[in-house]
Amino acid sequence: MNKRLDATIYGRVQGVSFRHHTQQVANQYHLTGWVMNQPDGSVHTVAEGPEEKLKQFESFLKHGQPPARVDRVEVNWSEFTGEFTRFTIRWFR
Repeated sequence: MNKRLDATIYGRVQGVSFRHHTQQVANQYHLTGWVMNQPDGSVHTVAEGPEEKLKQFESFLKHGQPPARVDRVEVNWSEFTGEFTRFTIRWFR
């Protein structure tokens, strides 16, 4: 069953290619959505796809990839919307 995961990742997650690695993992799991740096130093992501793949994606978010350091992740699950066609990196506005 398809679901939606909305997560904010805190720690040393900006300036360490965290968004790039997040996009790679999302693409590996065939997820759609986006990832974006936040002004407070966190990273926010929204992803949609099969629940099992989203759980694997969530596991990645909780650990990151060196040199990132994840201190905590706030996750919310909701219903699939189908609004995305691919997984992208978004920029500050």
